[in-house]
Amino acid sequence: MIDPYAEQTAAPARVWLHHLNPLAKLGAVLPAMVLLLFVRDLATPIAFLALAYAVLLTGTRLTARIWAVLLLAIPAGVVVLGLSMTLWTDPAQVASTPIALRIGSWELHAGALESGFATGLRLAAILALSLISGLTTTGPDVVRAGVQQLRIPYRFGYTALAAYRFVPRFGYELSVIRAAHRVRGTHGGRGPFARIARGWGYIVPLLASAIRHAERVALAMDSRAFGAHPTRTERHEVPFRPRDVVFLLLMLAASAALLTLFFPWRS
Repeated sequence: MIDPYAEQTAAPARVWLHHLNPLAKLGAVLPAMVLLLFVRDLATPIAFLALAYAVLLTGTRLTARIWAVLLLAIPAGVVVLGLSMTLWTDPAQVASTPIALRIGSWELHAGALESGFATGLRLAAILALSLISGLTTTGPDVVRAGVQQLRIPYRFGYTALAAYRFVPRFGYELSVIRAAHRVRGTHGGRGPFARIARGWGYIVPLLASAIRHAERVALAMDSRAFGAHPTRTERHEVPFRPRDVVFLLLMLAASAALLTLFFPWRS
């Protein structure tokens, strides 16, 4: 499991999304993601999907996994979800549309296909827009930006930061517990029941480890006078620069232009 607190290598200048403030990236896509929930046509989600892909392909560090998600997983998800939602569409609602496929007495109307794939494309567009922030931002940076720019009380922000740190810690502790069970010969056999028994055996030591870690974190926070003062200094600055404002305004303008061109319920 990747540790979000591990030392991060500096991203090259060409992957410009990695150098933007997390709040700018979130604010740039959230309005479009909310409005896409109410869109029912095909053109609007396709346009936003193209916008998201253009930003991702030019501004992110592209690995084999990201290429697989963008070129294989998302298109496959659109096809599977589109066909599934097509079959779930009420035939009575699309009875006036042309018949696209007939098998015996069963008929598939074009309206059902359009409705199903509109749903698949809409969810794909929302996912692609969320990847603009998700692929280029870590959770700790989001919390730090919220504390520094949104003036979220640091008592809440850094408590969430400490809780977020538990996730990779639990992954490491679970790997240690599994290794200990294998060394002691208590790994068990094969099959679903043996897997359930092994998982049950991990619960108590993992819970004990979590309690010990929580106590250490609480003592460390108390020793640093956490919560004793209304403000505290920041070790990691996450500034909001002019380039963040430019990106935010350009993305909002592009979203407004796409909605103006493809607004599905305009007269």
